[in-house]
Amino acid sequence: MRLSTPLALFGAAVLVLVGPPLLTTGSGAETGTQIPGLRFMVPNTPGGGYDITARTAAKNAEDAELTHNIEVFNLPGAGGTVGLSRLVSEHGNGKLAMSMGLGVVGAVRSNDAPKTLADTTPIARLTEEQDVVVVSKDSPYESVEQLVGAWKANPGKLPVGGGSSPGGPDHLAPMLMAKAAGIAPKDVNYIPFDGGGELLASILGNKVAFGVSGVGEYLDQIKAGELRVLAVTGPERVDELDAPTLKESGYDVDFTNWRGIVAPPGLSDAERDKLVRLVQELHDSPEWQKSLETNGWDDAFLTGAKFGDFLDAQDKRVVSVLKELGL
Repeated sequence: MRLSTPLALFGAAVLVLVGPPLLTTGSGAETGTQIPGLRFMVPNTPGGGYDITARTAAKNAEDAELTHNIEVFNLPGAGGTVGLSRLVSEHGNGKLAMSMGLGVVGAVRSNDAPKTLADTTPIARLTEEQDVVVVSKDSPYESVEQLVGAWKANPGKLPVGGGSSPGGPDHLAPMLMAKAAGIAPKDVNYIPFDGGGELLASILGNKVAFGVSGVGEYLDQIKAGELRVLAVTGPERVDELDAPTLKESGYDVDFTNWRGIVAPPGLSDAERDKLVRLVQELHDSPEWQKSLETNGWDDAFLTGAKFGDFLDAQDKRVVSVLKELGL
């Protein structure tokens, strides 16, 4: 049945009046950050730095009502390059993002991966953090000086574990530490794990003499007394930790890690801009700022093309450091 003209006009007027509020209810809708069906890939195992970052970001974004029902899933393998390959294959998928960092940059090089971060859409760098040098609570090493003394005496018999492939942060940090202590990096017995979660069990079980990983990954275990932190790798002490820097302990090392987000290639400008806008609003939220403090992360926010330039520079840095170490 056909509506009469007055009734049709009334209906149109109702839609005009009712429509806009429905479209702009909630902060996410108002700022254009709602991405229904957004999935967040973690390219290593649960419990690692990428995993903690992704799940924290997803929860904070939902708590801030920027978007809803973000699915976080793990796709580990080959230091993050399995996940990277999957991401690149999702050409044009504006509802997928991946948590990543310096570890993936190094893994691409060490695994000679066919896909690189240059094949992705850069979204944002989020955080920077120091690594920690840790041992189990019942380790015989009470200080970094004791550890290095034993390490220098027989480098091959003191395995060091890290949550990244060769070329990643947990590999580069102990290699730089070894060089500063007068140990040939090639003599270091480095055992890679696919993320800090896998590494933790080996440290606690004394299967490695010591481990190197991000502050945020092991902060809870350090506070609980399960791990003993001997040193931090950055330029300054970490407020929540009773540990010296490597530099003040006599080893010329100043090293920090970072983490960020990339998306598949082939996104439209609108899809890319929406992801960047979501992460920008997340960064500015009280929820995220609180998480930075809680996890001991430093704010290192950088978006879009500038982040892409940073990724290119980091790739060149990894190559340079590996050559310098003779690796």
